[in-house]
Amino acid sequence: MKLFEAVKEAVTARSAAEYYGIKVGRNGMAVCPFHPDKNPSMKLDKRYHCFACQADGDVIDFVAKYFNLSVKESAEKLAEDFSVPYEKYQSYNKTKDYQKPKQKKQTLDQFFHEQQIRFFRVYSDYFHLLKKWKVEYAPRIEDDDWHPLFVEAMEKYTLIEYKMDVLLSGSLEDRARLILDCQEEVKNIEQRIKEESSGRCGCTSGSVTES
Repeated sequence: MKLFEAVKEAVTARSAAEYYGIKVGRNGMAVCPFHPDKNPSMKLDKRYHCFACQADGDVIDFVAKYFNLSVKESAEKLAEDFSVPYEKYQSYNKTKDYQKPKQKKQTLDQFFHEQQIRFFRVYSDYFHLLKKWKVEYAPRIEDDDWHPLFVEAMEKYTLIEYKMDVLLSGSLEDRARLILDCQEEVKNIEQRIKEESSGRCGCTSGSVTES
């Protein structure tokens, strides 16, 4: 139980007043210590209330006012004087005591899962580029020279489609082998896609190294 709750639960204003030397009658009335009081005008029970000066509050308020303490100091004094147990919270020095939780190391499964997502995204983007190039740069007449991007599309289209299928439905071993073997290829494809997005895609066939 927290400090304030524990003290209020364990100690009444009347028992605190009596402990600190205030005489309380059987009817719970006492001379108010907070104003010049000749006749008992303060009622003490779980809380306290003076019918003359209107001082009012719980046991913590009473002790705080009586000893000129803060409410926290009052609660701590009551807990100590009446041996009230409560939960104590350790304050941490941000620069010394507090330590950030250690980040969990990435597991092998997490690594392959993230790489699989990355590979499929890159291959999918590249596949759509190849599909576009097959149409956009296809020869218009039989004797036309083949555009390098059309050549690349014809060479890579089926292979990239196959690799996407492996990532989607291949065995764990096949997916792992593809991810390990094709790191450089995927890196190169990512660069090609960036160049295409910025309108600087090169027109040299075979610029993506096949793995």
